[in-house]
Formats: sequence, C-alpha cells, structure tokens
Amino acid sequence: MMGKMPIVYEDHYLLVVDKPAGLLSNSTHPNDITVISELNNYFISRRSRQRAHIVHRLDRDTSGLLLVAKTKDIAREFEKDWKERVYDRAYVAVTWGTPVPSSGTVKSWLTENEYGVVSSPVDNGGKIAITHYKTLRRNKQYALVQMNLETGRRNQIRVHMRELKHPLLKDPIYGYRDDKSPLKRLALHAFRLCFYHPVTGKEIRLETPFPEEFTELFAD
Repeated sequence: MMGKMPIVYEDHYLLVVDKPAGLLSNSTHPNDITVISELNNYFISRRSRQRAHIVHRLDRDTSGLLLVAKTKDIAREFEKDWKERVYDRAYVAVTWGTPVPSSGTVKSWLTENEYGVVSSPVDNGGKIAITHYKTLRRNKQYALVQMNLETGRRNQIRVHMRELKHPLLKDPIYGYRDDKSPLKRLALHAFRLCFYHPVTGKEIRLETPFPEEFTELFAD
C-alpha cells in the first residue's frame, strides 16, 4: 500500500498500481501530483535509484490497474509490441440505462479536436477503435457493463457508450449535461490487466474488485 494508491504487483522491472479516480497518470507540469510523481517519491523513500516510466494511461477520473516500468528500456519493450504483450484489458462501467443489444461490439474511427474525441462510423482518416461489451447487471435506471478493449484509444469507452445512447454516469464530456448521478466520480474502472512479462516471459494476470459505489447501485 502506498498512501491511497495500492501497489498490486511489483518486481525488479515493473509496478502495477490501483490508481484512484481523480489522479493524473502523468503530466508535463512538474508541480502536478501524478502516479509517476507518487511512485518516484516511493522510490526515494526506499533509497532506490529507479524512476517510474509510464507504459499506458488512464484518464484522470478513471480508476484501476495501471502498468508502470522502472526503466525506459522496459517501457520501450511494451511500446514495441503492445498488442502481443498485453493480451487482455477489461473495464467495468455504469451506464444510464441498458445498452441495446445488451452485448456486442462497437467499431468506429476516432479523431481529436479542441473539444474532445469525435467518432465516425466510416474511415475518415482517424484511428480505428473497437470495444467489446456485455451487460452484467441492470435495473430500471442503470446497467453494470464490462468492456474489453481491442484497441486503446483516448476516451474510447466513453465515446462508444455515448454512441449507443447509454453514456457513463458522471461523465462531464460525453455524458448527460443534467446528470443526476448519485456517484461523485466517473463510473469507469480498469479491473483486469493481463500481460506477458517483457523479461521473464511469465504470464501476469491481475484483477481488482469492482468499486463498491458501482455495485451498490444494484443492491436488491
């Protein structure tokens, strides 16, 4: 445990933390508190000369499993062959209403502008984005939905759920303007991360529980 950010996995080369909602993964501003700055302070406290290097990112308001390398060379190993090395990333979200159909795949091309990410159903020169989803639980207001990413684009899940007309709760950009959600945070959590270790080749499978504030919405 490191403050409010538990370390889920650690070895000589890698760290996986359970990032809380509201914390940046990384930043170009040196005074920002981020996962990377917190981990570098952790290394200093242990009198280690290692430094944290970002491997992938989660949005500030998304919680969950985040992979960090302890050297630039290890980070580059993931960059060179991300799709083969990281073979499963799964998220859980709470949406307004139940997606129709209740399980399926969303595929679109994403481009970015000053307002956020824009989706197109046809190739417009953007980046292809593919999200597989399935509904786990539902009630009259919300659905608990699992998402597996075939691609990892910025805001991909949030944009795709809006396309299905069932945006995430408490999403200030892609959700409802008059959001009356009982949650105080974006309803998105990265609960599963599976990868092949770049040095040992070992298969690493990690999961965290769904956030209680999500599951409480479906209590009987």
